[in-house]
Amino acid sequence: MPEVRRMRPLLGTYVEVAAHADSLADAERGLRLAFEAIDEVQGHMSFHAPASDLTRLNCSPERDVVLHPLTLRVLRLARAAMRATGGAFDCTIGGMLVRDGALPDHGGPAPLPRGTHADIVLGPGRARLRRPVRLTLDGIAKGFAVDHAIRRMRGCGVAGGWVNAGGDLRVFGDLALPVHRRELDGKLQPLGALRDAAIASTRVSAPGAEDASFPARIVAPPAQLAQSGVWTVLARTAWRADALTKVAATATAGERHERVRRLGGSLIEPGSGA
Repeated sequence: MPEVRRMRPLLGTYVEVAAHADSLADAERGLRLAFEAIDEVQGHMSFHAPASDLTRLNCSPERDVVLHPLTLRVLRLARAAMRATGGAFDCTIGGMLVRDGALPDHGGPAPLPRGTHADIVLGPGRARLRRPVRLTLDGIAKGFAVDHAIRRMRGCGVAGGWVNAGGDLRVFGDLALPVHRRELDGKLQPLGALRDAAIASTRVSAPGAEDASFPARIVAPPAQLAQSGVWTVLARTAWRADALTKVAATATAGERHERVRRLGGSLIEPGSGA
């Protein structure tokens, strides 16, 4: 069965897509649809794009904003994850990140540093922010884009493959893909083979030891951050694995595994394999 792989810069990283299909033409079509799906998610949910759904919502608090169904779906997932984790996953921290210069300011009322899940009001075809918070979907949209791409490939008859968006990885079909994790020291840690599941990782560095070449960060008081390392979560879908890495990074040692398990994931701690 032919296998075709392609890589493109998307979602602030490099996205690799592989497709196994009955013919080369079917595999190529699957790849095209997968990249179109990822580009669609990026276009609607980018914090950086001035005309994205997310930016329009953030700049119009206390007003109903018509949104694409995909954006509404991710907002529902993000709000549910925020509620279920007691705020360990928090999509309302955009105002804090704008204040710190980590995200761009596209205008609108001065934002609150952060909010609660109750600030997000969702209705048929539209959404509204109760207060001037700025939502950022960076902790879930990349995983959702991976899932969306795989739905498109499956829908056109691709038998198997994977999508890897900078460490948010999902495999489907009759494949067992070897997976490694890059630890803080740069070494590759073998984690085994991934089959019909998703995996995501989040990097945590001790305060003052951040790597300037790796600007992403977890927003939480230092006392709430887990030990330094790369926290990895297995789940059935990439959006869930993506979101739960933030829960792992902010949970205490005594509750970390149970919280991730209760929310539908399985944790691989820094330095360990699976």
